[in-house]
Amino acid sequence: MSQRIDVSGLASRLEAPDVRVIDVRFSLEQPGFGRSVFNAAHIPGARYLHLDDDLSSPVVAGRTGRHPLPDPTEFAALLRRAGVSQDTLVVAYDDGPGLFAARLWWLLRWLGHNRVKVLDGGFRAWQEAGQPVTQETPRPLPAGDFVARPDNSKLIDAQEIQRRLDDSTLQLLDARGPARFTGETEPMDPVAGHIPGAANLPCAANNTADGHWLSPEQLGERFQPWLRSGTELASYCGSGVTACHTILAAVEAGVPEPRLYAGSWSEWITDPARPVATGK
Repeated sequence: MSQRIDVSGLASRLEAPDVRVIDVRFSLEQPGFGRSVFNAAHIPGARYLHLDDDLSSPVVAGRTGRHPLPDPTEFAALLRRAGVSQDTLVVAYDDGPGLFAARLWWLLRWLGHNRVKVLDGGFRAWQEAGQPVTQETPRPLPAGDFVARPDNSKLIDAQEIQRRLDDSTLQLLDARGPARFTGETEPMDPVAGHIPGAANLPCAANNTADGHWLSPEQLGERFQPWLRSGTELASYCGSGVTACHTILAAVEAGVPEPRLYAGSWSEWITDPARPVATGK
């Protein structure tokens, strides 16, 4: 089953009582960007959730990465206030590529809610298709009955990774761009490089130039080395956000779902005893 929904598919169900649309547009460089553009125009009925404030818990300096996972109980309460129930279809969208929408997609699946899809092409595709937008504040909804049931088997932590650095049955996938992977540049974190043994699979290449997802067949080509290898995959990035994009791409490609290293690179480097690799 596809993890995506196209513009026409959402438009045809926009008024359905079991559908909730969540806007997660965001900019790492301008944290207020998402709320600003949401207030200017959004899909009718959409609610806004902020990456830092809603889809993450507070950073603990020297211990966590830049976007720790939200507390399941608090996040479930937030979803209930947004009208999400056990049978709700949640549709997440951002500006287009799904880099932030995939985070919400993964969080819901982690909490046991698989009725979630990412809008293919995001808000850009919605506008280009001539679909309606609004500045109106969404009307209050009856509280949903969503209950969080975290599945922590979807996670891998730094301790397990460090223990298995020489384990050929585990393959780490680094979703960042090549220059950050090699350590040539590092715009976000104080240490450059990657976790030893990781393979670089930039998440940006999961999309076409206009922000749509590649087809399952094209994504399968990206994951071809691991399609039938029996190797366990785990995904990380800078802070555990775009790593979810890689996980969604893997699921679309028919690869067994990779685990998420939620702390990712920004957590890995908080302990100077953890090894760092540079170069290809």
